[in-house]
Amino acid sequence: MTTAIMPGCEPYSFVGGPFGVLVLHGFTGNPVSMRPLAEACAREGFSVELPRLPGHGTTLEDMMTTSWADWSAAALAAFDELAGRCDQVAVVGLSMGGGLTALIAESRPHVVGCVFINPWVNPLNPELLDGLSQLIEAGVETIEAVGSDIKKPSTSELAYNATPLVCTKSACDGLTLVRDSLAKITVPSLLLTSRIDHTINWERGEDIATKTLGPVEQIWLEDSYHVATLDNDAALVESATVTFLHRVFGA
Repeated sequence: MTTAIMPGCEPYSFVGGPFGVLVLHGFTGNPVSMRPLAEACAREGFSVELPRLPGHGTTLEDMMTTSWADWSAAALAAFDELAGRCDQVAVVGLSMGGGLTALIAESRPHVVGCVFINPWVNPLNPELLDGLSQLIEAGVETIEAVGSDIKKPSTSELAYNATPLVCTKSACDGLTLVRDSLAKITVPSLLLTSRIDHTINWERGEDIATKTLGPVEQIWLEDSYHVATLDNDAALVESATVTFLHRVFGA
């Protein structure tokens, strides 16, 4: 039986012009966090796909049956489908969606540009990974939630209310390979970084600036936490992203 999608967490698709934008949400989140940005891209006339990653936007139990292999396969399939009907495609990702953005750019050379918003591309340090493994071995399934880190009052991304540890370990394993291959990214990137982020330390995104081989423009977000796409700097995130996309598409 298919698990029902939470209201508002549905994927988003817009058929526009020959330039495509793949938009990817983060770990334990769902399309809610990226919907306004996806719609901003659609208003510019771009073709847009915002998929719901497997196990997200339904139930925590559903997510616990999925892994990095499922999320990465879904992201790559969405890119391939969009690239099959567009002349050029760029990728935009928040948090783990940023890690998936890097994966796509590493494995699909026809990506023309990447937008990384508080990206998770650097897995946990060895000590934390060891602690994570010990908790899993002890039978601990979840820890406190990491979603909805938003400074703006009364704003939520409808993320899960807990963090599944086996899924976290799977993400870290996948991101290790992504981080080790960042030098394969040679296209332009836009890196949007919150000064204060309670989910992903901003230093974890600095590998985008230091290890990729394409030009990187970094913009600091001074009034937002992790989910900057729904926070006080959302308008800046949208305008900077749209400007960057027009530039890489040559539109």
